[in-house]
Amino acid sequence: MERESDDPRRIRALAVTAEDVIAALEAQAQRDRPVVLRATPPFSGRMRARLHVATGEYDESPAPLHVDPEALLDDTAPTYPRPADTEDELRARPDTEYTVERHHDRHEDAVAAWREAVVEHVRDTATVETPDGPHEVTVSLLG
Repeated sequence: MERESDDPRRIRALAVTAEDVIAALEAQAQRDRPVVLRATPPFSGRMRARLHVATGEYDESPAPLHVDPEALLDDTAPTYPRPADTEDELRARPDTEYTVERHHDRHEDAVAAWREAVVEHVRDTATVETPDGPHEVTVSLLG
């Protein structure tokens, strides 16, 4: 039987759904919210991390492990498309008239393409921050 611990460095593998990674990244990009992937103690070798809005106020002991979703991505991951960027792209097309509706549709398409592409950039291993410093884990992407 696997031992459990209060020490998050006990984690060897972190499992997270693609949907949670995408939602956390989007929330950070769109609303600048402190959204993390959270693993709650007791910690063991294999843990599941779930979407969580971090408030910064925890009376829990031991504290849960909060993983920045960006830490799971490789260096070539696409950035979240901003409305201003999709507007600029649309306005730069000489053969297309800019309208709010076209901009809305173009931005929705860009976000959909980003969602599909970003999960291809989740690392097999990632370094997560613990209270005692960086710790490397294997990442299992679910879904």
